[in-house]
Amino acid sequence: MADPMRIRIVRKGDVADIKMLIFHPMETGYRTNSVTGEIVPKHFIKTLQALHNGEKVLEVEWSRSVSRNPFLHFRVRGASAGDDIEIAWEDNFGETGGTEAKIK
Repeated sequence: MADPMRIRIVRKGDVADIKMLIFHPMETGYRTNSVTGEIVPKHFIKTLQALHNGEKVLEVEWSRSVSRNPFLHFRVRGASAGDDIEIAWEDNFGETGGTEAKIK
């Protein structure tokens, strides 16, 4: 994946508004290949964590019901300029991804 994730952080006062787009196929295991007729195997993000200055602020568990290229939006209180945000995910194939960003 060339660009696995995009993240945008807007801070107002001490609240950081975090929006991210994760590029991932998120296959359900129900779709069939139109050429071969074979079922496309399940391939989805299982877990995602967000850290603010090393402290966990968000942990999610997803299943195959989440759409392709999921969008996630959440807020973090107690944010200051220069704080670190780290995002990490793992899918059901054991592949991982993530990103780091600084709050401005």
